[in-house]
Amino acid sequence: MKTAILPQVRVEPQLRADLEAVLREGETLSDFLEATVRKAVDYRRMQAEFDARADAAWLRYQQTGAGVPAEEVVAEMRVRLEARRSELQGKRRTTKA
Repeated sequence: MKTAILPQVRVEPQLRADLEAVLREGETLSDFLEATVRKAVDYRRMQAEFDARADAAWLRYQQTGAGVPAEEVVAEMRVRLEARRSELQGKRRTTKA
């Protein structure tokens, strides 16, 4: 597949200087911009999927009246968060040793 060129973007000189100041060793302005655009596209795609799931859940709730109490949802989220924290702490310990 052929590559495409994104349009040039005019920015203030200070923004360009700030951007160049944060580039990593060997990283080009083009590399940074491509990575940033990819992240933005991924974020917006995930946000659109989240919104679609939320809309579907709201519609289901309106049609059925069946839902999960907020306390149960928050409790489940806390359990998942703690499990993930424990998992990450375990990885951190093993990589330092």
